[in-house]
Amino acid sequence: MKAKKKARVVRTERGWPAHFCCVDRCSFRRNTLVSCGRRKVVVSTVGNMRPRGEGKMQTIGLNRYYETMVFRAIYEKPYWEADVGREVPFDSPWALGEEARNKETSDLDANDMHERVVDEMVRALGGE
Repeated sequence: MKAKKKARVVRTERGWPAHFCCVDRCSFRRNTLVSCGRRKVVVSTVGNMRPRGEGKMQTIGLNRYYETMVFRAIYEKPYWEADVGREVPFDSPWALGEEARNKETSDLDANDMHERVVDEMVRALGGE
């Protein structure tokens, strides 16, 4: 009897934001599609919001300056997009609060946070 072939997990970095209504004011935006066969999720991280004309970083939610969210993906020609009505729970840290406000490396910290969530989603979808 042949062993069933395991589907490969693929991550695709995309150049547009996936969530948050004020994302046009955020200088940090990451969107990663994680797929394994028919299962697909979008990991989205936004932050470092600075309203036009102001240099001061603003919160994007209650006590947070960066946030990461995961959504099931939905096909909207020609791309798989985040279905923001279908959030996917995860265990990794998802927000950077006050400590990020005046720190020069906050974007790097947000990038690391995004990567941890992507890694968790790869494992959840059956990858290594």
